[in-house]
Amino acid sequence: MKIIPTEIPDLLIIQPTVFRDNRGSFFESYNKKTLETKDFYADFVQDNQSISHKNVVRGLHFQQPPFAQGKLVRVVVGSALDVAVDIRKSSPFYGKHVMIELNAKENTMFWIPEGFAHGFVALEDHTILHYKVNNYYNKNAEATLLWNDKDLNINWNTSNPIVSEKDQEGLSFKDFISPF
Repeated sequence: MKIIPTEIPDLLIIQPTVFRDNRGSFFESYNKKTLETKDFYADFVQDNQSISHKNVVRGLHFQQPPFAQGKLVRVVVGSALDVAVDIRKSSPFYGKHVMIELNAKENTMFWIPEGFAHGFVALEDHTILHYKVNNYYNKNAEATLLWNDKDLNINWNTSNPIVSEKDQEGLSFKDFISPF
C-alpha cells in the first residue's frame, strides 16, 4: 500500500497494491499491520455502505465531538467524486476542501480524519461507497453543512444534483460554529 498526502496533509490517499491476471484482480482493502508500518493508525469499529444513483449528492456530513468519526472511504462499484472540508478552527486550511475521484477500477481509498465534513456525488448509477469509521454513529451528534454553500465553492461537477431534504437544509458555512 502506498500513502499519498494531499494539499491538506491530514487527508490521505491510500493506494493498495492490486494484483491482476487473466482471472481478474485481488488486493487487500485494509491491512492494519501494513498501514501501521506507514504511521497510519485508526481503530475502526463500524463499516457503512451506501448505494447511490448517478448525480446523487450526499453530504456534507460529520459527527460532532465526542462522537467525531474518522472515515476510510472507497468505492466498491461505480465511481464518485469524494469531498472532505476542513472544519478545524485552528487549521490553516479551515474551510478548504480536497476532492478526489474514487472508482472501482483503481480501488483508491481516501482517509478523512475527525474534524472534516464529508460528502460525495455519484458519477454512475448503482455507485456503492463503503467506509470504515473509528467511532460509532450517534444520531444526536450528526451535523450537515450545506452541500452547495457559496463560501465553500465546491464544484460537484453535476448539473442535475439529487439531494435529500436534510442535506438541502444544511448549515451555511458563514453561520457555522465549529466544534473542532
